[in-house]
Amino acid sequence: MGQARRRTGGLLALAAALLLGSAPARAAFDPGYEARNFSKTTERATHLTLLPDYQQQLRTVGTANELQAAQILATDGPPTGRTFLGQLCWQHMDGCAGDTRLYDWAARYGHVTPVLFTARNGATLSGHVWATVAGPARRPGVVITNGSVQAPEELYWFAAETLAKAGYVVMTWDPQGQGYSDTVGEGPDALDGVPSQNGQPFYDGTEDALDFFFSGPGAPYVPRRSCSTGTDHAAKQRARVTAGLDSAYNPMHDLVDFSRVGLVGHSLGAGAVSYIGQLDPRVRTIVAYDNLSAPKAAPFGCRSGSSPRPVPALTKPALGLSADYGLTPQPNLSEPVRGAKSAGSRALAAAGVDSAEFVIRGGTHYEFSFIPNPAFGASLRGEDLVSWYTTAWLDKYLKGSDPTADARLLTDRWRADAAEGAIDPDHDGNLYSRYSSSPLDVHTAAGMHVVCEDARAACPALRPDGGPVPYSFLAAANTPDAAPGPGTPAALTGPSTQAPAGAAGTPPGATGPQALRACRDTTAPVSRLTRSRARLTRRGLRLAGTSTDAGCDGRAGATTGVSISVARLVPGRAAACRFLRPDGRLSPVRSCARTSYLPATGTARWTFTRRVRLPAGRYRVYVRGVDAAGNVERKARGRTDLRLRLR
Repeated sequence: MGQARRRTGGLLALAAALLLGSAPARAAFDPGYEARNFSKTTERATHLTLLPDYQQQLRTVGTANELQAAQILATDGPPTGRTFLGQLCWQHMDGCAGDTRLYDWAARYGHVTPVLFTARNGATLSGHVWATVAGPARRPGVVITNGSVQAPEELYWFAAETLAKAGYVVMTWDPQGQGYSDTVGEGPDALDGVPSQNGQPFYDGTEDALDFFFSGPGAPYVPRRSCSTGTDHAAKQRARVTAGLDSAYNPMHDLVDFSRVGLVGHSLGAGAVSYIGQLDPRVRTIVAYDNLSAPKAAPFGCRSGSSPRPVPALTKPALGLSADYGLTPQPNLSEPVRGAKSAGSRALAAAGVDSAEFVIRGGTHYEFSFIPNPAFGASLRGEDLVSWYTTAWLDKYLKGSDPTADARLLTDRWRADAAEGAIDPDHDGNLYSRYSSSPLDVHTAAGMHVVCEDARAACPALRPDGGPVPYSFLAAANTPDAAPGPGTPAALTGPSTQAPAGAAGTPPGATGPQALRACRDTTAPVSRLTRSRARLTRRGLRLAGTSTDAGCDGRAGATTGVSISVARLVPGRAAACRFLRPDGRLSPVRSCARTSYLPATGTARWTFTRRVRLPAGRYRVYVRGVDAAGNVERKARGRTDLRLRLR
């Protein structure tokens, strides 16, 4: 009788599920599979970092790094210079060295310049700027923000080198409290952001790093006032530049197309770029390593007002990459919640913004930061998958004209990777998690809307990309560079080294007389809509205009980005609007004051074209410019706005 009841109850439950159209029941947890899956966290150590040759190389690199740290402390250390003694990775040895196979890149494959600059709280921040001699005169830019604790910038050189080879100018840097950057700030801000793991230096520092990246000969870097006390630490930046210690501006400024800049971040850095990337109009797209979020509020305020921190509108395409196991990997004792890791990506997709989240099977938090220590386990092929998708995503949303970007983003290669299958305990070549879904929701250059609920499954949108098999980020990064010729920019003909600024014989980056004339540009661009060229029809919208920037101290500035807001006024409801979204649809009704923007093409002379089918009604258009200093243009009635009617 009991058995019959159980069978009847099971059938009724199944029938109810079918009638309601519910998702299939979660698979029963398999401890045997979990043991094999968790064993993948040892792959990097087993197949690479514990091998005798790698260990010998690690010892050599670690010794050299320890010597460099000592040299910096001797020439630019306490009591007047940098203070990083005592940080977990201050010697940059062993687990703090990163991938030792990447240390000869500056000597053989590309060009690297070490830089130093002053954060808004007075801390000195250390970094490098990466590029290749081969490549166009103007290139997209990427700023990479580290994770926390044992995560100096060396752990992210795999991404920097791969992206530089792909035609980007890349900046890596150490947030306050990490690597060769100061542990503390200066004066009244000495304890601002201490300890760094509270997260504030990752948010403030990402903005500071962007400010430095956008600085140039005509507008040298000047730090913002501190968030906590409002103190101005520009005098420290000027003094250190004059002394030949800090960099006056981004040494590769002249190579960068500042209308095409993206952010990449890991862990606390992922939280920072998820928020700052949506907020800062200079940023076009985001890649977040473990993990992407869709911010609903400002994680950290800035009471001095040097960095307003409102709730950002979700308009920038963003990629999330994560893994089965987290910061402290532990075996699962039950089936994980399937959609937990893709919540941020799905929230962006629901807002009409292109997004994706790929979860690495058997991977950990350290797929994204190379720590050559078996205590920080990782899979073997995760780093390659991360490099592949980072490059494909940025190529799609920053290069635009790359015809291969969609194919590489919509590839099926990671569902049957031979290199993975050769070492996997189940000989499974599929790198996507079995536990967590890996969704994708994007629009292709051809205008197709591609939605894939889980890349691990047989998703029809995923097809062969036509590239070499297997993919190796190391092979992509370590390819010969062009030799400097007569037309090579000066930034690529000087010293090239991955040693930190301040180590023996290494330059601090861009210096010179411009450093003494540094001014803080506080004037926003002035943009105008050309009314005679505005067209709104049932087939779409076309706008055009101009934007100029006054700069500072009599030196002309430059608009680095122009964006457009298109709002349909809701009939019968005062101050209620629906805004045009990236997917061509209108947002739900909200206050017209919560303006959201989409990027225009061009800067000094710009255009905005969208082939969309819009409903009849009254529309209001706004244009907004942003300059290299981060100044954002405010609305000015009659100049930045335009009213249109669609009948």
